[in-house]
Amino acid sequence: MGVTGHGVTDLVGKGGSFVQTKAKEKPPPTSSLNPNWAQLQADMKLTGKRKERSDEESSASALAVLTPKNSDCSLTDVVAMDCEMVGVSFQGSKSALGRVSLVNSWGNVVYDEYARPLEYVVDFRSEISGIRPHNLRKAKDFHTVQKDIAQLIKDRILVGHALHHDLKALLLSHPKRCTRDTSHYLPFKNEEGKTRALRDLAKEHLGVEIQRKQHCPSSMLQR
Repeated sequence: MGVTGHGVTDLVGKGGSFVQTKAKEKPPPTSSLNPNWAQLQADMKLTGKRKERSDEESSASALAVLTPKNSDCSLTDVVAMDCEMVGVSFQGSKSALGRVSLVNSWGNVVYDEYARPLEYVVDFRSEISGIRPHNLRKAKDFHTVQKDIAQLIKDRILVGHALHHDLKALLLSHPKRCTRDTSHYLPFKNEEGKTRALRDLAKEHLGVEIQRKQHCPSSMLQR
């Protein structure tokens, strides 16, 4: 997963709006969409069919950066999480936590740490994770990072994309009622009901391109 927190938070709107926030605008009378989804469309100003973009507009979109909505770096009731993995075990085939980031509902980073895996790292997966050997030499040990995250997400709404992968790497669980996973949200699935990649959702709904090269979990635009 290469998501950043920014992207996931904005995809669900303020405070995980697709499941809890009351709609500010009533959906069109003829709409059969869930009211929360209609509100999400309103928040993102996606009404009706998307306008075809010119090459110039598409180029500008590719360079767009999602910036925090304000400078508030406090720990809000809703946080978004993303992790980057490294490879351990035989031939690096097993994934282990290498970095974890949390952003608040405003898009500001509240936690961003490298984690030193319990097992020997065979593959840093640098071309995707952006993690290199020197990043883990002085990194916090796994159990410290695990404890930090457990405390930060406790009793909070946790937003992410395919969160089960991140939670598995952290050896943590989170109540289903407090989880907002964009990979499970029906309006974000394709026509066959399958999960779409976060980079495709970000491009379609937010007008930005992510995961073009190395992933950075605390940044929406992957440089």
